[in-house]
Amino acid sequence: MTITDTHTHLYSTQFDDDRHEMMQRALDNGVSRFFIPAIDSSYTKAMLNLEKEFSEYIFLMMGLHPTSVNENYEEELSLVKEWLDKRKFYAVGEIGIDLYWDKSLLQQQQDAFKKQIAWAKEKDLPIVIHCRDAFDEIFEVLDGAKDDKLHGIFHCFTGTLDQAKRAIDFDMKLGIGGVVTFKNGGIDKFLNEISLEHIVLETDSPYLAPTPYRGKRNESSYIINVLDKLVDIYNLTPQEIAEITTQNSRKVFGI
Repeated sequence: MTITDTHTHLYSTQFDDDRHEMMQRALDNGVSRFFIPAIDSSYTKAMLNLEKEFSEYIFLMMGLHPTSVNENYEEELSLVKEWLDKRKFYAVGEIGIDLYWDKSLLQQQQDAFKKQIAWAKEKDLPIVIHCRDAFDEIFEVLDGAKDDKLHGIFHCFTGTLDQAKRAIDFDMKLGIGGVVTFKNGGIDKFLNEISLEHIVLETDSPYLAPTPYRGKRNESSYIINVLDKLVDIYNLTPQEIAEITTQNSRKVFGI
């Protein structure tokens, strides 16, 4: 059984003391494909070191996270473009709009989002979208960018059924992680109305650990708890969920 974690920050300093053990726990649970989102240039060295250390399993993205968009965002964007031109990445991400912490930089976040979508299209790469308190703003940008080249993943999807359908209409898979196991998460109430062909699994570790680990450090081995929840929702076997969601990830990332 091959399980794919489509979104995990394994370079986080939270794993510095037990990274090898953490990776082994994931591998022992059948997780053997780890897609690694970027945040900003301060994490690039750690991402590259992670790839070097676990090259068989690690697939890197490149992008500027919306919460890292600030007064020097154009300088950060130039570094993103430099890296995209320099070597192979498997997606442009994570990118998008986050209005949870600060709404004053919306225009800059929109600009960064649009530019990175354009670069993804130039490179024939998917995008991986971060959206927090910004569904309307994200959809507005996607409306202007929609074409045959636009595709990717709506990371950590926590919206409504209507928002899920709209995201899928932009050729986005829904990244489903620990939130689906929360009692108040909400998406478990309608996810069975979404075909599994539109779903990929993720952890977003070290964040958003699933029940029963909620509030603790998340790790990629805990994706089993997300998979088990989808077994209940879709009334399929763990092997079927793993096979379909991994195949969906192959369609997105091309590997």
